[in-house]
Amino acid sequence: MVKVLSGDDKGQTGKVLKVEVKKYRAFVEGVNMVTKHTKPSAKNPQGGMVKKEASIHISNLMLMDSKGVASRIGRHADENGKLVRYSKKTGEEIR
Repeated sequence: MVKVLSGDDKGQTGKVLKVEVKKYRAFVEGVNMVTKHTKPSAKNPQGGMVKKEASIHISNLMLMDSKGVASRIGRHADENGKLVRYSKKTGEEIR
C-alpha cells in the first residue's frame, strides 16, 4: 500500500499493481486514471472508451505500514544479521 504525495491524486492511497524499475514508475490501483479510446476488435467488438491506471513516478509515492501510517523507510539488521525494512515513524518492521 502506498500514499500519493503530489499531483492531482494527492492524498489517495492504493495497492501497487506493477512497478517499472528502469523508468522509476509504478501503477497504483484506482489512482491516476486515464481514458483510453479503443477501436472495435475481435476481443472487444464494441470498442469505446476504457478507464485504466497510468503510471506515477515513485518519488511521488510513500510506503504505508500495516497500521496505515505513511512513513519514510529505513533499514537495520535484525537478530540474525539480515537487513530488514522498518517504518521510521512507528518503528514497525515492514515485510
